[in-house]
This record gives sequence, structure tokens and C-alpha cells, in this order.
Amino acid sequence: MPQTTFPLHDRTVGEIAARLPGASGVFRRFGIDFCCHGEVPLAEAANRRQLDLGALEAVLGDLDPLAIPDAPRETGALIDHIQTRYHQAHRRQIPELIALSRKVEAVHAGHPEVPGGLADLLQRIWGELEVHMKKEELILFPAMRRQAADRIAAPIAEMRHDHDDHGAFLAELARLTQDHTLPEGACRTWQALYAGTAQLRADLMEHVHLENNVLFPRFEKAA
Repeated sequence: MPQTTFPLHDRTVGEIAARLPGASGVFRRFGIDFCCHGEVPLAEAANRRQLDLGALEAVLGDLDPLAIPDAPRETGALIDHIQTRYHQAHRRQIPELIALSRKVEAVHAGHPEVPGGLADLLQRIWGELEVHMKKEELILFPAMRRQAADRIAAPIAEMRHDHDDHGAFLAELARLTQDHTLPEGACRTWQALYAGTAQLRADLMEHVHLENNVLFPRFEKAA
């Protein structure tokens, strides 16, 4: 029997991901963009992906709304979580992926499935994401901690715009790696690269989701 206590079909995917523990994992599995385009109603999102809405609702309905949330609820703790779980992780993983990608592109230059241009894409992601995270750490998050509502609206709007760019980067990342699908006989470096790009994609989607759908609305509603 479904355990959720609120109707799903007319809710946005971002709202569902924010309110229902485990929903973001379901959306990733079904290829539904819940982070950068979380304003789309579930029914429309299912239609775009040519998914059976009833089947999708059934999977979501089996999730326990009383389960431990995927991230802290209190604002200060949530900001800490975003910085330690995602900002620090991106700073570790992306430079390593750039190095792996350059090696794969050089060693397998003649392979028909080599992800040509992936290193350059990752370099652009890294450059823009580092600037984005610094703006959050130095401007937005401190203002949120101080509850400085008069200084928050413009930075949030800028961060949302950056997130749209991140979504475009993720789409290109999936295209270049054929959705992180390895060719037959891929070497260990190539395997490590695609495992890492898949993790980066999952991490960045969850990172953007927590900000777009959980953290930012608290301050936008207050304003």
C-alpha cells in the first residue's frame, strides 16, 4: 500500500524530491530532471520521458515519508552539509576526472567511442563551478546564516541562473560519455573515468536539488 500522505501527480518533481526521502534516487533512475527543472509537474515529467505515470507513482508511493531525510532539515546544518558533502567532493573529484579524461583521450585517440572533448568540458565545469561555490561560501551562505533577507534575493537569482548552466553541462557530459556507457574492453582508466563522471553527475544533481528545491525556497518565501 502506498505510504505517502499527499497526492503526487499534480506536485512538481522538485517538491516531491524535497519532501519525500528517496525520491531523488527514483528520479535519477528514471532519467527525470528534478534539480535544474524541478518546477515541472510529475505528470508532465513522466510524459516527457514517455513513462507510465501510474507506474512511476507506484514506485514513489512505496517510499516511506517518515524515513530519515537525505540531508539535514535545519538551515544551518543543511548549509554545512552542502559545503562538506558537495563543495568539498567536487573539489576532489573534478581535477582527478580532468586528468583521467586527458589520458583516455590521448591513449585511445583512434577509438571510435573515445569521448573527444570531455576533458575540455570538465575543465569548463570546474572553472564555473569553483566560482559559483565561492560566491555561495563568501556571500550567499553567510547572509543566510545571518537571516539577512534584504541581501539574499539577488544572489539566489544568480545562483539559480548558474544552476541552469550546470544542467546544460550535465546534459553534454551524458552525451559525450554515451550516458557513462563503457565500450567493450575498456581499460581500467576508462572505467575509472566513467565511474567518476557518473558520480559527478549524481552528486551535482543532488547538490543543485538541495539548493533549488529545499534551501532557496525558504528565503524566497520569507522575502
